[in-house]
Amino acid sequence: MRFDTKAIAVVLTLLAVDPGLAFNPNGVSFQGKQQLAVTSRSSSSAVVVTRMSTEIDEDIDTKNDNKKSQMKGLTKDLVSKLRFREVQKELELRDLDTSGTFTSMRTRLRQLATDGEEHDYDKRKEIRVIGADALNNNRRTMSHQKRFIRNKIDTAFKKSGISFQDDSDPDFDFNIAVKEILSLTEKVHWKRAARKFKQLIKKFGNDSENPRTIPEEVFTEVLNAYMQCRLHGARAAEPARRAMEEMVNAGYTVPAEIANTCIKESLGFEQDGSAHEGFGGIDTALAMLTAVELSAESPTTIFVDTYEKLITTLANEGSIDHALRILREIVVEKSDTPSLRVFADVASACVEGANEPEKLMTGLAYVKATGYELDNIASTVDGRGILAAGVIAAEKIGNIGLGLRFLTAASKAEGCEPDRGDTLVANLSPASQRACTIIHRRAVMKAVESDNWKLAVKLLELMLERGLTPSPSVWRNIVVLCAKLEKSRKATSILLDWVSLYKQGRADKPPLRVFNTVVNACEVCGEEELTIQVLDLMKETHETEGNLITFNIALKRLAKQGNTIGCEGIVIGMLKAGVEPSVVTYTTAIAACVADPKQSGVAVEWINRMKSRLVQPNVITYNTAFAACLDGTVEGTTRASQLASDMLTDVKKQVNSGIIDQGDYTNIIPNFYTRTLAKKLVKQFEGLCKKGEIDEDAAESSAISATLLEMVDYLKSDLAELAERQKNFVKNDSVKEEVKAVVVEDDSTIKASDEDVDDELEYGIAINTHRAAVV
Repeated sequence: MRFDTKAIAVVLTLLAVDPGLAFNPNGVSFQGKQQLAVTSRSSSSAVVVTRMSTEIDEDIDTKNDNKKSQMKGLTKDLVSKLRFREVQKELELRDLDTSGTFTSMRTRLRQLATDGEEHDYDKRKEIRVIGADALNNNRRTMSHQKRFIRNKIDTAFKKSGISFQDDSDPDFDFNIAVKEILSLTEKVHWKRAARKFKQLIKKFGNDSENPRTIPEEVFTEVLNAYMQCRLHGARAAEPARRAMEEMVNAGYTVPAEIANTCIKESLGFEQDGSAHEGFGGIDTALAMLTAVELSAESPTTIFVDTYEKLITTLANEGSIDHALRILREIVVEKSDTPSLRVFADVASACVEGANEPEKLMTGLAYVKATGYELDNIASTVDGRGILAAGVIAAEKIGNIGLGLRFLTAASKAEGCEPDRGDTLVANLSPASQRACTIIHRRAVMKAVESDNWKLAVKLLELMLERGLTPSPSVWRNIVVLCAKLEKSRKATSILLDWVSLYKQGRADKPPLRVFNTVVNACEVCGEEELTIQVLDLMKETHETEGNLITFNIALKRLAKQGNTIGCEGIVIGMLKAGVEPSVVTYTTAIAACVADPKQSGVAVEWINRMKSRLVQPNVITYNTAFAACLDGTVEGTTRASQLASDMLTDVKKQVNSGIIDQGDYTNIIPNFYTRTLAKKLVKQFEGLCKKGEIDEDAAESSAISATLLEMVDYLKSDLAELAERQKNFVKNDSVKEEVKAVVVEDDSTIKASDEDVDDELEYGIAINTHRAAVV
């Protein structure tokens, strides 16, 4: 065959331009290894511009490595490291759109970081624009050259009779890549398949000149490979997420089984931070969920158990708001019914890890909206967990009524036999047991403050039924309340229960003062049999006949009967037992002298005895002795005068001593009742004078009259003013010390007030004995 020399010249020129062409002399045709094209070579000017742009870029990047995107505080590297929720947060802070897939959101934020660069970025942009213009001009020039050469070749071929055609398959590489990916996915070689799939998307998915449509089968098989290996411990979580986003962007719908499995497998164990050794995690799962829900035609169905695992993981992480938001979406918007377990997990997280008890109420509202009844859910373990968390939350926010309401609801649940629902809830965990105990204790204290003994007793019974251990302060306060309100039988019953639990090792030993309180209540109510029963119980429990208050209570009974001899015997017995009588003891013994017939001589003798024992009489003691002197006799009047003189002397000594300590101070100041008694004694004196039993002109009678009149006018004297100042000073100083010692919500504070309770009980003995003992 003869070739035209001009044609050969053209071919040689073409080969010089594109060496990729091959000549086939047998077929007298040219075949290209690739599609026929003339590759352009950059002109010298374009190369210079490109090199200049690159050098300037490198120089600027070196100088501003840590100063990118100053305006928004973002860099490209930082944006690439942000997780799903972090990207959302950054976009929300800038009032930007947070819709779309994770990739689109991150691209949006990365563009913001690029746009945020300042002067250096502008300079680079300007240089790049110059270089781009030069390159585009050069490409246009080379394009004209290509067309010119091609026209020359075609003309030469036509003249020489040579035909040229491109028989290569333009989709050859694409099809080979697809087949290779499908082959790898069939063998579940997910790593290699992921790399090939990424290359396929990068090379053909974004080819604007010759776009390819990636078959749905490729996406499905790749995701199926990930699913079959269960994301390889979440190591395939990120590739699966990107594949889902690309599949949705291509207009396909992710199969429900694949989507749900991948979302759940991307989450680790629910208690360890939700990630598999750093792979996957909550953010990856949320990104997958967001992607599969974006399909416009038919969004992927997400199963309830997938939502539940995601909610539980979020709650355990401490993202309570996000967990509640998804929970609301399930219950309100999708009208699905999550299991009680997910509610229990959220409730537990609210009161434990996150410590946000007020948010638990929102979760409980969703429980009711789902259709669950609080009165029935305690029949299941998860339901009891919800109610237990509710009790803990109620205790933390100080809502006593709400906590008791949860326990009442638990008590109504059926199917908890042989136990009760509220018992199971109260003892579900140490935290729930503590919360229930505190709530009951606070409720008891409120009932005691309002003198509601029935409610206090009911609460105590509920505590015992629910397996809770009442503190000694709870027992003591209820017993004291019943005794105070003269409910002697109920007070005795409670004390018997307390002692019984003590013997079983389920309660502390009742203190001796509680026995005294109950004995006193029985005495006041005239329950002699109960008194003996309580005294025997006290002896059995404490192995003692009693203490000072016990003896004083026994004295009170004899004092009411006017049995002065019996009172003396008890005081002697106290001294033999090593129990030192107190001012109340002597005052009660003197009160026995007030009963008819009055025995003023015995009363004065008791005062002398107590002084010999260094026990200072107080105003109550003197008032009781004055009452005993109102016997209508000269001896009684004389003794009253001497008592008045002694009382005034004691007041002067105390004022002159300058006592300011509460422990050394004794309230001996005459009060209005002292004045009343003094007036009666003056009338008694005047009556005796009229009868002629006392000589008015005698010096002794004048002294008696003067002393009694001084007592009547005491409140108008300077001594009264000084004594009152001293009393107020000591009282105010005592109040300050008491305030320093107060500790709220602790059993130790109850112990601090025990002495006050004893004092009230002791003075109550004297008060109930005779009107003269009224403070």
